[in-house]
Order: sequence, then structure tokens, then C-alpha cells
Amino acid sequence: MNTIHEVSIGQIVKSKAGRDQDRLFIVIDIIDDQYVLVSDGDLRKIDKAKKKKMKHLAKYNIISEEVKSRIEKGEKITNLLLRRELEKLGLR
Repeated sequence: MNTIHEVSIGQIVKSKAGRDQDRLFIVIDIIDDQYVLVSDGDLRKIDKAKKKKMKHLAKYNIISEEVKSRIEKGEKITNLLLRRELEKLGLR
């Protein structure tokens, strides 16, 4: 599993700091032990994912298996998919 500090690709996180405070995102990439790329398909589109420090994120124990499997297989991730996953998990 691709985890660093209990964060994995496809995991739901909430921003604790910054302009996007209290917004929910999905982790789409892990850059290093401090930074991840997050997107929600709405404010932060997939092509302009936000680079966030992990200390500024609250981690949920929810992983979107659909997003995770698509990223691991190298398939395309769309903004609509991210929005639907957040809605399906009851977080929108």
C-alpha cells in the first residue's frame, strides 16, 4: 500500500488551514513525506490539483476504492468522478 503517515491515494481528507479551510478533498498523489496532491473536482480540478502539507490536513478513515484503483491502473480520473465519489460517500 502506498502510504506515508497513514495517508494513501484515494483517501478523503479535510483542509485545516488556508483559503480552502474545511473543504473535503481526495488524495490523488503522494509527493513526499510532507506533501500530497489533493483535488475535489470542483474548486480544485484534477488538472490543477492542490499541493498541500499533510500537517494541514485532517485525515478520514475513508478511502475511495474507485479512485484508488483507477490511479493505480493508470486510468483517467475525471472531475465528475471525484465529485460523485464525495457525494456517494455522503460528504457533500
